[in-house]
Amino acid sequence: MKKAIKLELREARHMVAAAIRRSEEIGVLESICVVDEGGYPLALERMDGARITGPQIAWNKAFTAAGHKRSTHLFTTPPNGPALPGNEAFGIQWSFEGKFAAFVGGFPIVVNDEVIGGIGLSGGNGEQDTQAGLAALLALAELLAPQDLKVLVQADIKK
Repeated sequence: MKKAIKLELREARHMVAAAIRRSEEIGVLESICVVDEGGYPLALERMDGARITGPQIAWNKAFTAAGHKRSTHLFTTPPNGPALPGNEAFGIQWSFEGKFAAFVGGFPIVVNDEVIGGIGLSGGNGEQDTQAGLAALLALAELLAPQDLKVLVQADIKK
């Protein structure tokens, strides 16, 4: 039997807070969603003034990143992004009743080489969403370091 590391509300809230801090620093209004390994929200926040469409998009990105174990932008990164026209997964973005997000802003949460959830951000451009997402992953890494748990902090994640 395999032991599993589970993401909990405390860690999810810590990540959201870090993403919000970074978003405020760079002057963007974000929605942030942290999901568990099954793609279900643990924490979802929309900054005051952020778009009303943001929470659903952030959840879709987090769901996709957790479920497919890769950063969402990798699906459409030329030339070999699998969701690009002519490639093997073209059209995948219409899967899961439109919940599959194949663009920048979703990152799997990887702890000790296991995907334990995902984070999605919506509201900024790709660079801004990535900055806020990386801030959240770094905050989780710092929080878990005393427990000797290693968090992968990078934009391009594929497990």
